[in-house]
Amino acid sequence: MEFINAMGATATSLVGYIVPFLFVLTIVVFIHELGHFLVGRWCGVGVKAFSIGFGKELIGWTDRHGTRWRLSAIPLGGYVKFAGDANAASMPDREALDSLTPEERRFSFFHKSVGRRAAIVAAGPIANFLLAIAIFGGAAYFNGRQVLVPKVAAVQENSAAARAGFQAGDVVLAIDGQPITSFGDMQRIVSGRAEEQLTFRVDRAGRETSLTATPELRDITTPFGKQRLGVLGLQAASNDPANWHVQRFGVIEAVGVGLSETWFIVTRTYDYVGKLVTGRESTDQLSGPIRIAEVSGKVASMGGIFSLINLAAILSVSIGLINLVPIPLLDGGHLLFYAIEALRGRPLSEAAQEIGFRIGLAIVVMLMLFVTWNDLTHLGLALSQRGT
Repeated sequence: MEFINAMGATATSLVGYIVPFLFVLTIVVFIHELGHFLVGRWCGVGVKAFSIGFGKELIGWTDRHGTRWRLSAIPLGGYVKFAGDANAASMPDREALDSLTPEERRFSFFHKSVGRRAAIVAAGPIANFLLAIAIFGGAAYFNGRQVLVPKVAAVQENSAAARAGFQAGDVVLAIDGQPITSFGDMQRIVSGRAEEQLTFRVDRAGRETSLTATPELRDITTPFGKQRLGVLGLQAASNDPANWHVQRFGVIEAVGVGLSETWFIVTRTYDYVGKLVTGRESTDQLSGPIRIAEVSGKVASMGGIFSLINLAAILSVSIGLINLVPIPLLDGGHLLFYAIEALRGRPLSEAAQEIGFRIGLAIVVMLMLFVTWNDLTHLGLALSQRGT
């Protein structure tokens, strides 16, 4: 009976996650496809369709340029179909291309220069990065940032910090030469540098001293599940209001914050991938639609619309990076083909491109199956914990 109740509670939770998830995903997908669309129009390419979602059209209209705007039944992505495309993956329709009149070829995607085609394809991921910069920068400009002084309130016994010689009252000034202005700055660096030796410059009762510590890799339980992070064992002095202040930013400074936050996600992502390849990270951190929906629901319940928009910025960077991976079917795969075309002076053969797209499809499908399995495993663990 407890397991059935747990199943019911989980089903209810999943329903509550759908709306926030679709809100976040729709923003990210729309901006990505809008990047393709706007640069395509700017380059003089005809646009047949702009779709949010795949499959059967639910709602749609045709604008004065002949573009069909669609909201489709499967809301897990989207596409822009240009003149000359055979499908949503932008594979060329050779028969249709051969039958085009000279006037129609002026608006065909595949009759544009390789530089313009590359610009159109790259515009999607670039739009994702610009969205993240705008959200992070806008939040910094309008709301400022709550800053907690990087002061140590207590040191956990037998922790990496204790072994390094940290003491209560220490204020961290820099890590490996990088200035630290908040406890959050320190957490960011430490969490991503597990099992790496770090040099800390600290202020101890008005005197500067240097300490060396190696964060321990631990599984940390958060409201969004378990994460493997670097931990020192320092407690922040967050109970004293005097240690908090609001940092305000001008327009230029806010843009800098947006760039910095976006770059931080990029570097952390590549760092994780590098450690994954070398076996220093686990693949169980890879998430798919189910877990992203779960996180979206929790973010919505804990922080409301503004937290969801912040999540959209994070997801937007991830979508931009994924699409730049040089796998045929993704934007990065198209850019790879165009780079080869620019070097050879002519495109790859139709057969070679077809093989590439098939390989790319297989890789994408396998990756989706893998992350979905990860999500289901995570869901099964959550169910078993609720049932006990």
